[in-house]
Amino acid sequence: MKTIVFDIGETLVRDDRYWESWANWLGVPGHTLSALVGAVTAQGLDNAEALRLLKPGIDIAAEYAAREAAGLGERLDESDLYSDVRAALTALRERGVRVVIAGNQTTRVGQLLRGMDLPADFIATSGEWGCAKPSDAFFARVLGASRAPARETVYVGDHPMNDTFPAARAGLRTAHLRRGPWGHLWADDPQVQETADWVIGSLMDLIPVVDE
Repeated sequence: MKTIVFDIGETLVRDDRYWESWANWLGVPGHTLSALVGAVTAQGLDNAEALRLLKPGIDIAAEYAAREAAGLGERLDESDLYSDVRAALTALRERGVRVVIAGNQTTRVGQLLRGMDLPADFIATSGEWGCAKPSDAFFARVLGASRAPARETVYVGDHPMNDTFPAARAGLRTAHLRRGPWGHLWADDPQVQETADWVIGSLMDLIPVVDE
């Protein structure tokens, strides 16, 4: 494998802060929003549907802008990273693997991630690219960032509909990560098991894949 590309939310970064901030903004208990996220996850829906259930007709982009204007926008720091992130990415780069981070996130998240001095060669978000998963355009951009053929590129993510399935259709190798609501719920799904080249429980599980 020449390049490994990582999803962001619930692959590298915990979503706790993200959902807590939305619950606070909408004035609902965090447990209520978490339960709704779980419900839409089980139905295979986009997690934004949880916000629409709480506030029918919500304009998410407008609410996001209002949060930013109120000084309550997105934040990331070391506490948001999963504990295996730095060790795994560092070990991969030491083995000569190109490490790319690319996921469905805002332009702001891209800026925050680049400011964290992560052991990565390239970081980009859907907001910066103007296209999002699961679109073909997004994975075309992934391959451009990979600088390697599709079969020598692995896309790692937790969400079958956004990560595993579309990456496989684009010709990439795939690793489904058993992490977060989507990762745990769908890891044993027969289609995920059949499609993913690997189902892993930790980013450190990628090291033996590279060493083979």
